[in-house]
Amino acid sequence: MIDDKLQTIFDQVLHRNQGEPEFHQAVREVLESLGRVVAKRPEYLDQALIERICEPERQIIFRVPWVDDKGQVQINRGFRVQFNSALGPYKGGIRFHPSVNIGIIKFLGFEQTFKNALTGMPIGGGKGGSDFDPRGRSDGEVMRFCQSFMTELHRHIGEYTDVPAGDIGVGGREIGFMFGQYKRLTNRYEAGVLTGKALFYGGSRARTEATGYGNTYFVQSMLETRNDSFEGKKVVVSGSGNVAIYSVEKVQSFGGTVIAVSDSSGYIVDKGGIDLGLLKQVKEVRRGRISEYVDLKGASHGTYFIKARDGSIWDVPCDVAMPSATQNELTGQDAKALIANKVMAVGEGANMPSTPEAVRLFQEAGVMFAPGKAANAGGVATSALEMQQNASRDSWTFEQTEARLAQIMRTIHDNCARTAEEYGAPGNYVLGANIAGFVTVAESMRALGVI
Repeated sequence: MIDDKLQTIFDQVLHRNQGEPEFHQAVREVLESLGRVVAKRPEYLDQALIERICEPERQIIFRVPWVDDKGQVQINRGFRVQFNSALGPYKGGIRFHPSVNIGIIKFLGFEQTFKNALTGMPIGGGKGGSDFDPRGRSDGEVMRFCQSFMTELHRHIGEYTDVPAGDIGVGGREIGFMFGQYKRLTNRYEAGVLTGKALFYGGSRARTEATGYGNTYFVQSMLETRNDSFEGKKVVVSGSGNVAIYSVEKVQSFGGTVIAVSDSSGYIVDKGGIDLGLLKQVKEVRRGRISEYVDLKGASHGTYFIKARDGSIWDVPCDVAMPSATQNELTGQDAKALIANKVMAVGEGANMPSTPEAVRLFQEAGVMFAPGKAANAGGVATSALEMQQNASRDSWTFEQTEARLAQIMRTIHDNCARTAEEYGAPGNYVLGANIAGFVTVAESMRALGVI
C-alpha cells in the first residue's frame, strides 16, 4: 500500500506517464517503501523532492536510419533517458530489443538511479536503447545500425556527462562499433565514455562476469544470515546470457548445483548439474538456442528440453531461484509453484523480473528475496570500476576486480539488511534496498538545491 502522503505523487506519475505500465510498476514499488521514511523524515516531502526523483531530468527520442545488406533503408527508434545525476554522471546500459519503448527505458532508468546509489560509487542513473533486433543480422548490418545510433547519441554523452554500457542485445561487438563511431565523430579517444569495452582498448576484467557473480555474492550473503550457503543446494537460473552463465559459474564455485537454464524458446534440465563448458559453447560460441545443449550432450532421463509453450522453468523444484532473463518473467503462478516446491531464496539477476504478486507471495511465505536493484548491482559497480581504471590509465587484474566486486556486494547486502531493520522490517530486502537507495539520492538532491 502507498502511504496517503505519497498517493498524490503516484497519481501524478500515472497521469503524466500514461501507457507506461513498467514505469508505473517500478515507481509504485519504491513509493510503497517510503511511507516509513516520510513518517520519520517529513522533510523529504519538501521542495517536491520525491516528485523530482520520479521525473527524468532529460528524455531523448531519435530516429535511427540505416541500410541493410539488401540495400534497403530501415528505420528504428532510439532512446536515452538521463534520469538523475545527483550522485554523478548518468550511468546505465543500452538495450537493443524489439520490445524497447520509452516506458521500459524509463523504468530501467528509474531503477538504475537507486541501484547505482546502492553501489556507493559516484554515478547517477540513466538508460537507453532501441527497438532494433540484432538477432539474425550480419556483423555489417549491426555495425551500420550502431554507427547511425551513435551519430545522434554522441552529442548527449561523455565521461563526465553520461556513460552508457551494454544490456540485452548489446555486447562487446556493439560497444566496439559504437565506441569507434564516437571516436570518429568527436576526434577524441575518450575511453571513459562507454563501459563494457574489450580489454585491449580500455575494458575491465570481470565486467562480463560481474552481474552474475554479483547476484551470487548477494544471495550467498543472504543465506549466511541463516547460517546457510549454496553448498549442496539445487539452483534454477532463468536466461542463458552473460548474467545467467556467470551466475551458474559462481554458484558452482560455491558448491551449488544449477539444474536448469532457459532462453525464449524454452528451458533445459540437467539433473546432474549444468555442464558450464557446453553451455558456453552453445550460447557464446555458436550463439545457438538452448535446445542445442541437449542435442550436443544427448537427451536422457536426467537431461531434457521443454518448449516455452509447454511449461515454465519455475516448475522445476529447487532450493534457490535466480531469475536472470527479463522483466516480469516470474509471475504469481510461478511463485506459487516455487513455494510449493520449498524454495528458500530468490535472487533477481535481471531488472524487475518478478511481478508484484510474486514478490508479495515470496515475502508472505518467508522466502528470502533479493530485489534486482540490489542483487544485480554488480554489473554497474564493475562498470564504475572500469571508469576508474580509464581515468587513471590503469588496468587491474581479474583477481583485484573480483575482490572489489565481492566487497561492494557484501556492503550492499549489509546496507539493505541494516536499513530494513532500522525501519522496522528486518529481513525485508525490498524495503531496505528502496529506502537505502532513496535516502542516498535524496540527500544529494537536497544538498544541491532545486535544480
